Amino acid sequence: MHDPLWMRAILAVHVAAGASAFVLAPLALMTAKGGKAHRRWGKIYFWAMAVVAVTAIVMSIYRPVLFLGLVAIFSFYSAFVGYRVLGQKAAYKGEKTATTLDWFVAGFTFVTSALLAFFGAAKPALVQNLGIPAMVFGGIGMWIAGNTAWAFTHRPKEKMFWWYAHLAGMLGSYIAAWTAFSVVTIGPLLHGAWWVWVVPTGIGVPAIVLTRAYYHRKFTPKAKSNVQATA
Repeated sequence: MHDPLWMRAILAVHVAAGASAFVLAPLALMTAKGGKAHRRWGKIYFWAMAVVAVTAIVMSIYRPVLFLGLVAIFSFYSAFVGYRVLGQKAAYKGEKTATTLDWFVAGFTFVTSALLAFFGAAKPALVQNLGIPAMVFGGIGMWIAGNTAWAFTHRPKEKMFWWYAHLAGMLGSYIAAWTAFSVVTIGPLLHGAWWVWVVPTGIGVPAIVLTRAYYHRKFTPKAKSNVQATA
């Protein structure tokens, strides 16, 4: 049975937004951080990922594919955190910057991610028998949402905390985009092998850790030497 026209239209929008995100993320990364071009491409990328998430949820309800919908929620939340933290720099000064929206989205993402992990462990049939990917992504989603909520009530120890959160959030959402692309294009050739879902995460997470470490060294003031030169 063929999908109705409206469903095919949503799929087309989903694919177009996803393809745009693949191009926009490198553009944002290659431009000067904080510059007009970086902000412009980054903002368009964020909204492209929002469209990807919304269309994915709609399609997951129609099919229905619970796994797709739950993964779409936590995937977009990564970009949401990376985007919102740019307006929360004052948290370093002890100011409360989290809004009701931030708390609601964090709580919603944590609950849906917990459901994803639970279904993966106890009822994999509900998530298309992708038990291991469901547990992996559910765990990541809970960690992101929980860590973000914890940060709302604790003053950051580093002035550039927002940079690290922005970097991790945006790159994390890009990993999710690559995951979806790999599953759609490579997955069928490998008979739906579950590890296709995990490979982008296995590559992307270490990349985020290494990039964060690089900028941490860059932003950390060098200790002044107490050793005086002798005549």
